[in-house]
Amino acid sequence: MGVLKLSTAALAVLFIQSCSGQQDRPPPTKTIFDPLTQQLDHARDVQKTVNQSANATRKAVDSQERGDTPP
Repeated sequence: MGVLKLSTAALAVLFIQSCSGQQDRPPPTKTIFDPLTQQLDHARDVQKTVNQSANATRKAVDSQERGDTPP
C-alpha cells in the first residue's frame, strides 16, 4: 500500500510541474504553415500588380477611344 501512495504523490507532483512549465515558454516563432502563408502573401502581391496593370491598360484604352491626348 505504501508504493501506491508514493506513486500517486509522485504522479501528482509531476503533473503539476508539467502544467506549470508551459507558461514560461514563448510561443514558437516558426510554424509548419509559414511556407503556405508566405506563398499566399506572394500570390496576393502578384494579384495587386496584375490589377494595377489592368487598370492602367483600361484607362489608356478608354482615353484613346475618347480621343484624349496622353499627358
